[in-house]
Amino acid sequence: MERKITKAIIPAAGLGTRFLPVTKAMPKEMLPIVDKPTIQYIVEEAVASGIKDIIIVTGKGKRAIEDHFDKNFELEETLFRKGKFDLLDKVRACSNVDIHYIRQKEPRGLGHAVWTARNFIGNEPFAVLLGDDIVRAEKPCLKQLIEQYEETHSSVIGVQQVPEDQTHRYGIIEPSSVNGRCYGVKNFIEKPKEGTAPSNLAIMGRYILTPEIFSILDNQEVGAGGEIQLTDAIHQLNKIQKVCAFDFEGKRYDVGEMLGFIRTTIEFALDSKEYGTDTVELMQNLLQQRAMTSLI
Repeated sequence: MERKITKAIIPAAGLGTRFLPVTKAMPKEMLPIVDKPTIQYIVEEAVASGIKDIIIVTGKGKRAIEDHFDKNFELEETLFRKGKFDLLDKVRACSNVDIHYIRQKEPRGLGHAVWTARNFIGNEPFAVLLGDDIVRAEKPCLKQLIEQYEETHSSVIGVQQVPEDQTHRYGIIEPSSVNGRCYGVKNFIEKPKEGTAPSNLAIMGRYILTPEIFSILDNQEVGAGGEIQLTDAIHQLNKIQKVCAFDFEGKRYDVGEMLGFIRTTIEFALDSKEYGTDTVELMQNLLQQRAMTSLI
């Protein structure tokens, strides 16, 4: 019997050190891209892909995530009484998702974060979405991977090409075959040393995994960075059952580091129906002022 993908894990237990000092008191997943926190874009992609149950793996100081997706009756009543129905719809949209939470009690890596949700997943295939990657696509990125899983009945890892000089920042695949946008994989390598990557196809924070990954994570040794790496466990899984890499369609935004976060915020603001025109004018004025200043 074909097993449907209805559950997803969103790891959100990281310390957010690249965004200090703001992440000392605020989860990095709650940093806004224009008018929505980054994690809301991830949740919306999961829901648009047909996911019914989401478990967010949190850590210390992440309570704001739970509050964001919870109902706020006082706020909703205030918006209703003031006739601010557009804002009311936006607020309610955040709380109309079935989300569960579990805490990763110590920062032991992405593989360990996924492992902590094993009892929630049970013996089902499931999705993993990382909050450092926002993908804009005509068809949701995760939906593309789910459709690929329905064809192959095997784990599917989302990949895209990155510049050669950036491969050391990612998990990289060594392809063994290619069929359209789908690759067979010989090796999965977490953050290879500069100049040693076997390809420029990087793992981009979207996964469909079979439950057999949990038995591997049970005994997974620490890898790069002294942490339990999900990429290493996927490499082991690929030895006992086929794992595909799928070059998904869409534009991926890296919001896990400061410059990528700034670039994403600017581009989303420019594309906004509500703020786009004003943002263009603002940026033009700022650039003109900078140009004039440089001439003085």
